[in-house]
Amino acid sequence: MDQQDLKLSKNLITSYKKRLEKEILDRSIKLKMPQNKFEEIINNNNELINLKKALEDLDTESESNSKV
Repeated sequence: MDQQDLKLSKNLITSYKKRLEKEILDRSIKLKMPQNKFEEIINNNNELINLKKALEDLDTESESNSKV
């Protein structure tokens, strides 16, 4: 992947991650869940964990491409 593809991928994944976190937050508020509970849900959500890992991988790839 070139730098432009990496940047676009990072932007798309970051945007999706933020929307997912907001959706969890909005639903938690609607259900009147305690703050620590929805924070726990966000921290333990498999999809969010995978998105964070993907962003880390893209950062690593971006750094290795910039050194070349």
